[in-house]
This record gives sequence, structure tokens and C-alpha cells, in this order.
Amino acid sequence: MNRSIPEELRFLGARCVDLHSVEELQKRLETARGERRPLRVKFGADPSSPDLHLGHTVVLNKLREFQEAGHLVVFIVGDFTGMIGDPSGKSKTRPQLSREEVDRNAETYKAQVFKVLDPDRTEVRHNAEWFSPMGFDEVIRLSARVTVAQMLARDDFAKRYAENQPISLVEFLYPLVQAYDSVMVQADVELGGTDQLFNLLLGRELQKSFGQPPQVVMTLPLIEGLDGVQKMSKSLGNAIGVNDAPGEMFGRIMSVSDDLMWRYYEYVLCAPPDEIATLRQLHPREAKDQLATRVVARFHGESEGLAASREFARVFSQRDLPTDLPELVLTADDLQEGRIGILSLLTRAGMAASNGEARRLVQQGAVRLNDEPVRDPLARIEPLDGSILKCGKRRFAKLLLP
Repeated sequence: MNRSIPEELRFLGARCVDLHSVEELQKRLETARGERRPLRVKFGADPSSPDLHLGHTVVLNKLREFQEAGHLVVFIVGDFTGMIGDPSGKSKTRPQLSREEVDRNAETYKAQVFKVLDPDRTEVRHNAEWFSPMGFDEVIRLSARVTVAQMLARDDFAKRYAENQPISLVEFLYPLVQAYDSVMVQADVELGGTDQLFNLLLGRELQKSFGQPPQVVMTLPLIEGLDGVQKMSKSLGNAIGVNDAPGEMFGRIMSVSDDLMWRYYEYVLCAPPDEIATLRQLHPREAKDQLATRVVARFHGESEGLAASREFARVFSQRDLPTDLPELVLTADDLQEGRIGILSLLTRAGMAASNGEARRLVQQGAVRLNDEPVRDPLARIEPLDGSILKCGKRRFAKLLLP
């Protein structure tokens, strides 16, 4: 797109929280145009999990906008740092992953990233390229560039130190390692979530110490998950995965609060303010249906988005059963005198990860058998062939007897 520098600044700066600084970004854009080259826009990710969720797309969307403006994304796969674990915003040390786990997660992660990014405008690097061959003497010289006082200035470290919680020396090294990535790829700009601000700013300082121009730093917000309170996270169970099945993705989005829906419009779909203002005139149910349809269409295709919308309306508005009703075949070992405990049944059906979770679901009134509520966690069910087990609004299973 051919934009003037002021127009490009407004486009690239939209929706960001921190920008250090507008003036520096303007100078970078002017220099890049004069040299007829794209900006090198760095984004690093540790493949600590194989799954991306909608929270990750907030930064990825901004990276895609840099690409649309003609710039190059340098996507750093933290295959080395992934074995350390980023402590940003954490209250305890992360478990370290093996090389095999990191490599396996990285391949899945990259495949999902390119659902948002343009692979033709992406340079993929692995930071093990420069860290694995590094000798211990080089590590010491690099460490000398940062003080312990600087590390303790980080909120997460300061809190853990005050609460007498362990902080490993490895974790102190993590921000330095991330900052050195910026030196190695000569980043013009680095993006991350607001919890990464300290690490990104350290990259500026380290680049200056190596005689490089300091990178521009831009952060994007962390959006809340399904609970509307904590940031979206797979480990917290409040995430919507980009690889979730269309129907599951649609149903999860429909379950978010009316207030949270507008943040998803803004940060997941990047809807402009005037469009959001128009959508606010609709009934919340209709606006949320449009949101869910568009998000599913983005990751699975337009036809899947429309089909998920129709199926949701059929099942939950007309109270029909899903067309793809999963089946659970109960074996003779599952039954004692023709009966099975409701907690065991829920775990066998994959509706609960443990008996404790199953007990909470029953006590909350979320479980029904043949549309009759099951309220006793100690109940022993005598299922009939073809009985329908339902948990919550979206999970069903047809029970088949041996």
C-alpha cells in the first residue's frame, strides 16, 4: 500500500499500548524508504506449547499489518530460550522443556503462525543458531552488560524476591538472551505483549552497547479469556485455540460476555472504530453471532463459519441435537450390575478431566441424562442404549451399550 509517512504511522500505531517512540518509528520509516528496503520487524516466540489461541493473534495481526505496509517480519523461534522458560508475569519458575518437546512444538507453532502471517514476507530464524555454539566465556562477557539491579527492577522478579520465592540465575539470563536476539537479527522494530515491555526495552539497550541503532518497541494488549478476567491462556482453561474445531470455536465465542465481545472485535478481527460503533446498534446476540462467524471463517474458511452459525442456531435456539453427535461405547468393564457412577461416566466421555472436576459439574447442575438433570455426585446411572448425556451447553455424547 502506498501511504504517506504520517498515514503509515497512524496505521502501524493503531491499537498499540506502548510505542518507544513515535518519533523514532517515523525516522526508521523515512530511512527505510530512502534506502528502498523494508523494516526488519522482530517477533520472538518460545514454543513452550504447541497451540496458539486468539490471544496470540493480537500481536500477529499487527505483524501482518507491517507486512501489508511492505515490511519484513523476522520471526524468531526460541528453540534455545524455550528450554529456559520466560518468567515474564509468572509467580514461579517455569518447568524446562526437552529439546524434543521444543522442536515438536515449534513445527506445530510455525504452521499455525502462517494462518495469520504472510510466509513470503517472513524470515524464520532459530535462536539456537547463535546460542548453541556460544562458549561460556562469551556468556560471561554478555552477562557483564546487564546488572542484577536492572533485573530486580522487573515487577515479576521483585514480587517473587519480596515473597522469598526462588528465582534461578537462568531466569535472570532470559531477558538478556531475548535482547541479544535483537542484536543478531539487527531488528528495527520489536513487537510483543505488554508483559514483554522490560525485555523489549532491554533489547534497545543491548543494541546500543553493540553499536547498533536501538530498535523501536511496540506492545499490544493481552486480551482476556472466556472468564473475562484473566488473560487468555491454555493452562487456565479459558482459551479459544486457532485450531479448535469450527463448532467448538463458534460455541466458545458465543459464551463470552457482551462487554468482552467488543475487545475481540477490536483486537482479534481488527475492526475499525466506526464499524464497531455500527455493530453496537445490533442486538448483542446478533453482534456476537457475527463475531463468531467471522472468527471461524478466518481460521477455517467462510463456508465453515456460516455452517457453524447455522448449527449453533439449530442446536441451541431450536434445542435440537448436534448432527455430529459423538458416541461413547460402554464396555462390560465400565458397568457393574448394569450401572456406572456419574463421575466415571463423565470422565469416560471426556467431559471432565478428573472425578473432582466431574463432581463440580454435577453440583453446578451442568449434567443431564436424556434431558433430566443429574444432581447427585454419588448417583449410579443405569444407561439405556442410545441415551444422551449432556454437559453444559455444548458437550453431548450418545451412550452405546456392549
